[in-house]
Amino acid sequence: MQWTGLNELREKFLSFFESKGHMRLPSFSLIPKDDNSLLLINSGMAPMKKYFTGEVTPPSKRVTTCQKCIRTPDIERVGITARHGTFFEMLGNFSFGDYFKHEATAWAWEFCTKVLELPVDKLWVTIYQDDDEAFDIWTKEVGVAPERIVRMGKEDNFWEHGSGPCGPCSEIYFDRGEKYGCGKPDCGVGCECDRYVEFWNVVFSQFDSDGKGNYPPMEHPNIDTGMGLERLACIMQGVDNLFLVDTVQNIMKHICRIAGIQYGEDEKKDISLRVITDHIRSTTFMIGDGVMPSNEGRGYVLRRLLRRAARHGRLLGINHTFLADVANTVIDENKNAYPELDEKRAMITKLIHVEEESFAKTIDQGMQMLNSLIDKDFNACLSGEDAFRLNDTYGFPLDLTKEIVAERGMTVDEERFHQLMQEQRERARNARKNAGADAWAGENDVLADVPPTEFLGYEKSQTEATVLAILKDGERVDHATAGDEIALVLDRTTFYAESGGQVGDVGPISSADALIAIDNTTKNHAKNFIHHGVINAGTISVGDRVQTEGDPENHRAIMRNHTAAHLLQAALRTVLGDHVEQAGQLVDEKYVRFDFTHFAALTPEELHRVETIVNGVILSGTPVECREMPIEEAKKLGAMALFGEKYGSIVRVVSVGDFSKEFCGGTHVDNTGKIGLFKILSESSVAAGVRRIEAVTGLNALQYLNDTLAQLGAVASALKVTSVSGLAQRAEQMTAELKEKDREIESLNAKMADMRINGLFEGAKDINGVRVITALFSATPSNALRTMCDKIRDNAPNVVAVLAATQDGKANIAVAVGKEAQQKGLNAGKIVREVAKVAGGNGGGKAEFAMAGAKDLTKLDEALAAAEGVVSGMMQ
Repeated sequence: MQWTGLNELREKFLSFFESKGHMRLPSFSLIPKDDNSLLLINSGMAPMKKYFTGEVTPPSKRVTTCQKCIRTPDIERVGITARHGTFFEMLGNFSFGDYFKHEATAWAWEFCTKVLELPVDKLWVTIYQDDDEAFDIWTKEVGVAPERIVRMGKEDNFWEHGSGPCGPCSEIYFDRGEKYGCGKPDCGVGCECDRYVEFWNVVFSQFDSDGKGNYPPMEHPNIDTGMGLERLACIMQGVDNLFLVDTVQNIMKHICRIAGIQYGEDEKKDISLRVITDHIRSTTFMIGDGVMPSNEGRGYVLRRLLRRAARHGRLLGINHTFLADVANTVIDENKNAYPELDEKRAMITKLIHVEEESFAKTIDQGMQMLNSLIDKDFNACLSGEDAFRLNDTYGFPLDLTKEIVAERGMTVDEERFHQLMQEQRERARNARKNAGADAWAGENDVLADVPPTEFLGYEKSQTEATVLAILKDGERVDHATAGDEIALVLDRTTFYAESGGQVGDVGPISSADALIAIDNTTKNHAKNFIHHGVINAGTISVGDRVQTEGDPENHRAIMRNHTAAHLLQAALRTVLGDHVEQAGQLVDEKYVRFDFTHFAALTPEELHRVETIVNGVILSGTPVECREMPIEEAKKLGAMALFGEKYGSIVRVVSVGDFSKEFCGGTHVDNTGKIGLFKILSESSVAAGVRRIEAVTGLNALQYLNDTLAQLGAVASALKVTSVSGLAQRAEQMTAELKEKDREIESLNAKMADMRINGLFEGAKDINGVRVITALFSATPSNALRTMCDKIRDNAPNVVAVLAATQDGKANIAVAVGKEAQQKGLNAGKIVREVAKVAGGNGGGKAEFAMAGAKDLTKLDEALAAAEGVVSGMMQ
């Protein structure tokens, strides 16, 4: 047994199984593809479930992978213990109806004892209690001593998740020695202590459970194995936990250098170091696979992990953004195995930096919220609901909240807080229980026996085809008649199926006996192109010959917009920088909507540059070339891949000279000149770090310009300007006139306020040396109330003015408190809050001035009458 680095272990495992005839596949994306049952990939088998169920034919019957995984149900435990982590890599070898128990067990033992040279006397094997076949194979064929095999029950050694493939499993354990044991007489394999470590699980999927206790054997049993790479590295490197593994430790050391501390010297600081180390690994890989921060779904998981890491940075005394710097180390430690991290380095680090900066403001907002809660409703105990909200929304841990409120002589309702936290954990566990189990969820595909559709739309606009299947109301039918809403599957088609942000083609499909109006085209995972539409005339039957005619003008408009989207991305990268990546896209016959990664609104100058660059390429009449090639050749050409997308060995590359090269399966014009014109309509924010541009091309651009000119003409006519060119001058003139009128109105308001104020002082009440003025005005705006309050306060330092006004069915209450009155303990914010309550309102402000809204206008007089009592009560 020799010390082995994590990266070397990964390569040894994959190379070993390649030598056994397995195809090495790259890790699948953390974002599940065509699988809504999972938020994030959480096991090695999850992305391959359709290979196991037979829905999709695997690229080889023998496959080996190292799969990136994220699990977050116990996120609160990460850092507190050295066991928990959200990111890990799962090594696995898989057989889809090929080899079974004999080979799987022999190769597992060979890898452990021959390749890794683990001591045989440190290894133990568990089997399912009734699996005598496995016992015989392990002992008689593999050569494991019978006394080193432990039989365990169904809960431990039978892999089953509802209906579907299931079966017994064997696990391999490593004995770390007595010093890690619990000392109990019955301590052994399966004990909860740290002595015996399970590191490899070999699942024998040989039954097909119906979920009701019946286990018929599968005709072609499968092998599904999983071995945690970090856990194996702990064994090979002789360390106690994943945070001490070489590549992970290098990340932690970087954090230690930034914080100026050492791991192992302070347990509280060690917790923070573990949190940051784990979470920055997770977030770096998640962003590399295309996850963007948001307030829901996987984007929320990403944001929560980043914010938790940032908060623990503050606990370590790091008062500046630092996570992007640490992400560079994560990338450097993993770029050989995951080159996409290096390719997306600029994007990953930029997004992390922006999100961390945003969270710094959020923490400050959380502090303001906590202080507000204390001031607003001061009592001896902060509610558990408020403490939970601070934790969930602003990332405030209970300890931090307790520390802050303790300084104000308060406590926290910890029991209620923990109750709410437990409810949240239960929700998370219920949603993600039995990691990998939900990956089997799915429904039968009614087109399972229909061969893939041949797509001819790159070269042809129409073709003759045969109807292979007809769907009506979700069911297969042999024929359909006029008026029926149906979906057709053909053996070949020229209709593009909705994918990659490009909408599906529409138009007529006809046969000798029927005419079908297709309003959308989609495709399923088996690459059946599904033409959705209505039969306008006649009858269509399975086996009929049809003509795919389509709508050529609609199709050409879509192609113009799709090619323009490629030009737009290249122009954005030219103007803004290489961190720009496509984050979403929709191209149809009307416009192009392009989402991209950037962290600020584009200036008018930047938008103008982008638009000019795109139109320059259009006017150049550059040929557009579309061709298929090996993915490595495409990368050498510098072709851009869709952010977070995974591709096969052969890809289609769309090139516009040297200006733009992208992986793309969509349809495009063959020359940029055919786009005609490109015009940006709008630029806006979609989410944190994601912007959106909407634009039009061709005839749509011309229509937009004509409509705009027509609107400008109408405006010019309304403003009595003879030509559109004079609009700007007229607008400036009108703005100046309106400003002058505003000044006149303001002057008149001031004069009216003076007149009203003189009368107000006559009715003032004296309360312990403070003059209290109350008044109600109708048809008076809130800014006039403010003006009157300011004048009253400036003229009488010992005054409290409580003024109310109504306008357009709404009411406002304003309070002003002079300096001398403030010295007697009077506060405008507190006064207005109490007075407004009487009229069903709420508000607040500073000591000298505050405003509030009032909901019940009928109680304004009652509210003003209460003012004297409120003032009197505050002065006692």
